[in-house]
Amino acid sequence: MNPAKIKFLKKKANQIRKLIIKMLSRAGSGHPGGSLSCAEIITCLYFEVMRHNPKDPNWPERDRFHLSKGHACPAWYSALSLAGYFEEKHLFTLRRLGSILQGHPDRRTPGVEVASGSLGQGLSVALGMSLALRLDKRDSRVYCLMGDGEIQEGNIWEAAMASAHFKVDNLCGIVDYNRFQIDGRIEKIMNIEPLVNKWESFGWHVVQADGHNIEELLEAFGEAKQIKGKPTVIIAHTVKGKGVSFMEHVVDFHGRAPTKEEEKIALKELEDLEGFI
Repeated sequence: MNPAKIKFLKKKANQIRKLIIKMLSRAGSGHPGGSLSCAEIITCLYFEVMRHNPKDPNWPERDRFHLSKGHACPAWYSALSLAGYFEEKHLFTLRRLGSILQGHPDRRTPGVEVASGSLGQGLSVALGMSLALRLDKRDSRVYCLMGDGEIQEGNIWEAAMASAHFKVDNLCGIVDYNRFQIDGRIEKIMNIEPLVNKWESFGWHVVQADGHNIEELLEAFGEAKQIKGKPTVIIAHTVKGKGVSFMEHVVDFHGRAPTKEEEKIALKELEDLEGFI
C-alpha cells in the first residue's frame, strides 16, 4: 500500500477526532465514545473506498453509506465536511435548533441518504438500497455501519437473513465492535458472541480487522468487493473513546460530552499524537 496514502488517512482520522471533541464540547451534549471508535472506519470509506461526489450528493452512480448507529454522527459529519459536502462552520452548530446537523442524522444534511438513530433498523435500510441498486442495474455498493450493542436487536438478524437469501453481494456491513453500550459492557448486558459464527451461520462472508489499523481496514474493504453471491460483514475491533486517554474504555463517555477543561486536555493529546503519524 502507498505509505503516503496511509499517512494521509491516519492524519485525516486524527483530524476527525479533534473535530468530534470540539463539536461535542460546544454542543454540551452528544456521544463521544462511539464517535471516536469509528473514526478510521469512516475515514477509509470517505477518503479511499467509496465512490461519491460532494459536488453532486445525489449522483446516481455513487456508493451509499448508512450510519445505523446514528448517535455516532459527529464522526460522520466531520468526514462529510472535510470531504467538501458543507463548510466546516456548520459543525459547530451541532444539535442547535435549525441546524443542518442534528443529534441523529436526517436528510437536511448534505450527503445523508436517510434518517437514522432508531437502533436496529439500519441493516434493513441498507438491504433495501442494495436491492434497489440491483434492480436499477447499477454497480454501486452499500456500506452500513452498525454498533455492537445495536446488533442485540432482532431486526438486524432478520435483515441479515434476508440479505443472504437474496445474495446481495453489493452490501457490506461493518460492526464497530468496541464492546460497550450505554449501560455497560456488552457481555454483561447481552453477550453477542460467538459473533463470527453467528454471521457465518446467517450466510455472510466475515472479515475481521483492527478497526484502528488503516491497512487492515483497506484490505478488508478490498476483500469485500471481491466476494460474489453473498453479503460481507467486517467485524472491526475498536476501542470506545479511542485517541483520548481518559475516554478509552469508559462507559460514561458513551453519552456525555466533554467539558471545556476536558476538551483542552483531549485536544492536546490528539495534537501530540499528530506528531507521531
